[in-house]
Amino acid sequence: MSQTPHPRDRLTLADTPNAVGLARLHTADVLSRWGVHSDTIETVQLLVSELATNAVRHPKEDEGHASLFSTWGRAQTFEFMLEIIGDVVRVSVWDRDARPPVLKEVGVEATGGRGIFIVAALSRRWGHHPARGTAGKVVWAEVGLVPTRQVSEDERPSHPPRRSSASTLGATRAAEPDTNVIGRVLVGIRNA
Repeated sequence: MSQTPHPRDRLTLADTPNAVGLARLHTADVLSRWGVHSDTIETVQLLVSELATNAVRHPKEDEGHASLFSTWGRAQTFEFMLEIIGDVVRVSVWDRDARPPVLKEVGVEATGGRGIFIVAALSRRWGHHPARGTAGKVVWAEVGLVPTRQVSEDERPSHPPRRSSASTLGATRAAEPDTNVIGRVLVGIRNA
């Protein structure tokens, strides 16, 4: 008896400003073809946006803090992969920066720094690991195939998610989300 491989899609993009939008469009197209629920697609698109933005914005180890204009002619690539594994959609983003993502709490007036917080708040599990066979790291997050509001009460976890230490390379559970911050971020994204 052979086991059917789970659906998987991989895309490599240049780390240019339009890459995030292209990654979101690609995500919607692929997950729609796979028959994923539209609410789940929206959540995965948001995760892809945050992870791809980190891959595009943050400097690479060998570039320090160079400006966007000085690196314009030297665009590099990042890669993201979508998979269905069991009852979850997993998005994984590889970039050349080996530094681990930092889950931090930022004030309501901050203009950035919420990316990993959003990933942690919206995913069932997330984590990172060093890239295999190349420089950099892979940051991944999982979202249930069934949208949260469609999960019955007896299927939901009985304990709130907790934050693990920053040094953990494996799965990380999300902190209790601040719904006001998430709401403001979502409104900002929709208005962008």
